[in-house]
Amino acid sequence: MPLNAPATTLWIDTDTGSDDAVALVIAFKHPGIEIAGISVVAGNCSLDKALQNALYTREICGAEHVPVYAGLAVPLIRGPFHAENVHGVDGMGDIGLPLYGRVPDEGHAIDKMIEAILARPGEITLVTLGPLTNIAVALAREPRIAKAVKHCVIMGGIGDGPGNVTPASEFNIYADPDAARMVFQSGMPIVMCGWDVSWRYAVVEPADTDELKRVGGKLGDFCVDIQRFLVEFATKVSGLPGIDLPDPITVAIAIDPSIVTKSSEAYVEVVNGDGPALGQTIIDRKLHAGKPVNATVVDVASREKFMAMLTAAVSGSPA
Repeated sequence: MPLNAPATTLWIDTDTGSDDAVALVIAFKHPGIEIAGISVVAGNCSLDKALQNALYTREICGAEHVPVYAGLAVPLIRGPFHAENVHGVDGMGDIGLPLYGRVPDEGHAIDKMIEAILARPGEITLVTLGPLTNIAVALAREPRIAKAVKHCVIMGGIGDGPGNVTPASEFNIYADPDAARMVFQSGMPIVMCGWDVSWRYAVVEPADTDELKRVGGKLGDFCVDIQRFLVEFATKVSGLPGIDLPDPITVAIAIDPSIVTKSSEAYVEVVNGDGPALGQTIIDRKLHAGKPVNATVVDVASREKFMAMLTAAVSGSPA
């Protein structure tokens, strides 16, 4: 189950907010990486906004050959839950980008995801950057994809520490805990990158953002400027010394597993019952519950390697 080899082919599922866009830049610009497709789901913002954000990012990266498909607009059971306070009304920092008029590729994201994974068993690493709604429905429709993916690398949950939406819960899991529970119980070879990985190992401080803008030109400006709302949330609410980038470090880990320096094999339980623990990921590293391991949980990651990959992506230089 642990990541033991670099990914060469990705399918990315995203609710494209400002940090998702940076994650897409890393994937688009990393040498040797094929992106079989991008599926979009509602989460950080509504589906129509998330689609425009993904399509705009694809365009500025010159990656129009990568298909982008529309997925599901609402969680499985619950009402929509967005993060405008973190990413802005448009999901991209409300900096005036022309986020309209682009058309996704033809076909439904779930159909296309299933088709791609089954056509290339053992080859595609599925990377999820938003609520797991699309993935849960794909599994319900075609359970064989659980064994056909190479890995499923999930940005979601908390491996150790507090949540970023409630004291116990991280946004992507909280936004659709019913879907997350289905995915973690599916038998997929899951690698979980919790929010704790981000605030510990993927905080980009002001000096770092200055450097990204210096070496990255227009692409560096884009990656930094769209974090306008995230700066305030990260520093004032999360108490961090800069912006943390959970989705980018998740993509980076999928591409280069050596970024992970410590991980745990665990049974991950997702709480989907109403109450203060809704959306919590309970990490049973000791297997006290007597249930088998269902995920590799990232505990420690190399900030240096992550920052090198991010800098290389915006600058066009090899890491």
